[in-house]
Amino acid sequence: GFIQKNYVMKAIYLSLALLVCVLAHKGVDISELFHDVACLKKEGIQLLIPRCYRSYGSPDPNCKKNLENGKKEGMDLDIYMFPCVKCGKPEKQVADTIKAAGGEHFRYFWIDVEVYQWPANKENNRKFITEVVKAVEKDGKKPGIYTSKVNWEAIVGSDWSGCSHLPLWYAHYDKDPSFKDFKPYGGWKKPFMKQYLGDTHLCKEGVDLNFYPQTNQNLSLIHIS
Repeated sequence: GFIQKNYVMKAIYLSLALLVCVLAHKGVDISELFHDVACLKKEGIQLLIPRCYRSYGSPDPNCKKNLENGKKEGMDLDIYMFPCVKCGKPEKQVADTIKAAGGEHFRYFWIDVEVYQWPANKENNRKFITEVVKAVEKDGKKPGIYTSKVNWEAIVGSDWSGCSHLPLWYAHYDKDPSFKDFKPYGGWKKPFMKQYLGDTHLCKEGVDLNFYPQTNQNLSLIHIS
């Protein structure tokens, strides 16, 4: 009767809620050498994303070691670069970033677009980002964009959607590992991953925390900051 049907419906809703929790994955991004990646694995982190290029124009010397340590723990791996716009030569920066990975396998090459060291000329910024993306693709890697709505609009303008065909890793520090807060921008209708907590600590080391659904697990990342 009604009571039994109501019970069944509640059970279904509960099962779906649990399923969502199971399907949710978490990753970290890092910008220093992480010493205890095994601890991250024990904490339920599946994705590691080390920085491999620094904003002042040089490869990150800790990139390869972080990737090696993540590989030992069976983690999904991606990398990110913080480009140096004033340094120019985007193709060389991309090549140096990939070289810093030391031949270690990674899935996505994330391009960090946030308000720091970016010139005021939005048109030039668009061209630079486009050249970086092309250089990544030319090298046979898969590019993605890391940014927030505020940063994206400040750097390239709210009317530019030149990277909307790429996966979006967006930042919003609301401490909520979900996409419920996402509002379209830059041509993106939905995100790939969310950085929901920045400048925190896990396993006694500095990290940013990220969320991504299981549907993205084959393309997922962890980023250490």
